[in-house]
Amino acid sequence: MYMVSLLHTAGIDKEELNSLDTITAELLKFLQFKNRRLYMHSLQVANYSISISAKLALPKSECEQIKYAALLHDIGLLFLSNQLLNKRPYLNRTEKAMYRRHAAAGGNVLENIPCCQDIIPYISAHHERWDGSGFPRHLRGTNIPLGARIIAVADYYDTTINPSTEYWAKTKQQAVNELFSASGLLFDPEIVKAFIETLGN
Repeated sequence: MYMVSLLHTAGIDKEELNSLDTITAELLKFLQFKNRRLYMHSLQVANYSISISAKLALPKSECEQIKYAALLHDIGLLFLSNQLLNKRPYLNRTEKAMYRRHAAAGGNVLENIPCCQDIIPYISAHHERWDGSGFPRHLRGTNIPLGARIIAVADYYDTTINPSTEYWAKTKQQAVNELFSASGLLFDPEIVKAFIETLGN
């Protein structure tokens, strides 16, 4: 209910709470105020996710849902300090545990907003991994929603080439090589293949 109250405070009426476009735009404003790097990351992940969805020839309605979920995939990070976010990947055990809660928290943020129900599983599961080593529920393979599998690949790629700590930045080719190595282990191999093809490699 907290996020719904914030949206009402921002001037969103009941009718607009049923518009995914309006809700996403307003929540992205919160993200932009919070951390510009995080905001830009969300836009990039959405762009990559749309490209993958198109490459996989998914129905237009599903592509739309994945786009909105990708834009809001890190909305749960609103509740973490910028100091912690900027420390990644140098997090201690306590900080890692706090960070790992953001995927489920993102779903919780949206749970009382009617138009967001279909995208919640994509947001909550975007850190699940193909081999079951992800979080928060250790889902495996096709038990992970397709939208979440797509966002996971896009998120990993953008985080690799645009990390919060510049020292960890890698080239496009290095990121592609890492994705290829993780195909079938951390990520759905079909999605990795489709994504690499969209990048022109």
